[in-house]
Amino acid sequence: MAQTQHSQITGQVFNIQRFSTHDGPGIRTTVFLKGCPLRCAWCQNPESQSLEPVLLLNSDRCTVCGRCIKACPHGVNTIDCGKLVMEREKCTFCGACIPACLIEARTIEGKTMTVEEVMTEVAKDYLSYESSGGGLTISGGDCEMQPAFTVALLKAARSEGIHTAVEITGVYPWDKVKAITDEADFILYDLKHMDDARHIEGTRVSNKHILENARHLVEQGRPILFRIPLIPGYNDSRENVEATARFVADLFGSAVSDKLELLPYNNLGEDKYDRMDFDGPRPKHSRQEDDYIAELNALVAAI
Repeated sequence: MAQTQHSQITGQVFNIQRFSTHDGPGIRTTVFLKGCPLRCAWCQNPESQSLEPVLLLNSDRCTVCGRCIKACPHGVNTIDCGKLVMEREKCTFCGACIPACLIEARTIEGKTMTVEEVMTEVAKDYLSYESSGGGLTISGGDCEMQPAFTVALLKAARSEGIHTAVEITGVYPWDKVKAITDEADFILYDLKHMDDARHIEGTRVSNKHILENARHLVEQGRPILFRIPLIPGYNDSRENVEATARFVADLFGSAVSDKLELLPYNNLGEDKYDRMDFDGPRPKHSRQEDDYIAELNALVAAI
């Protein structure tokens, strides 16, 4: 990566996933940033919600060997009645316990990275981007929580000829959303629920700015794909899916089958709640039946 004035801007990153095929066109590298203004009851990346690092412990793998106790300089870990106990409030995320765990039952999610460090990882798959029409996607969390870092990454990718995409909630006022999306080639935009009261119930925030910003982006003619993460019993009813599809159709003044994507529920992140001792309700859902998803897709296609 060429050195620029933005190369050393730092941000909080919790994962860089290579060879992604569901986060925009082509083969992509998805950079997941920490921090999210929403508190979705079904969040599949609860470790992303805070800007601070999070320590995850897979208790099922832990053999209570005690090596982490010796390694930790802050007395976080103890053994009580044959079980490992962690006083998480003492943890400074120094990482000393990570290499000490021989079975890799511990991870720290979240670290400070510069734009240059992130782009070094992204550039490794440049040939894949060229051949597939892929590139860099910035996700989260919500990258709107780290606007300066997000914009710097997008500009760095553009300078290297790499296609860019952002996945955003659109929950902030338009000027903040516009500052980020103006730098992106493609936008992935989640719509959680059309009813504001239900949106607040599920995410703890209003959908007012989300719907307003959706209109602004379409009016600007920006390349955008709207998506509904389908949560059983919350927003996967025929009524909400139809209302969302009609909203999107109204924005474009046309059919929406290629502008609205339905994402069946994915429960692969549910075990993270136990691993981080999450304080609050924990999602327990099953993926929708394929026949029902097909029915909802047919509903969208008919609008």
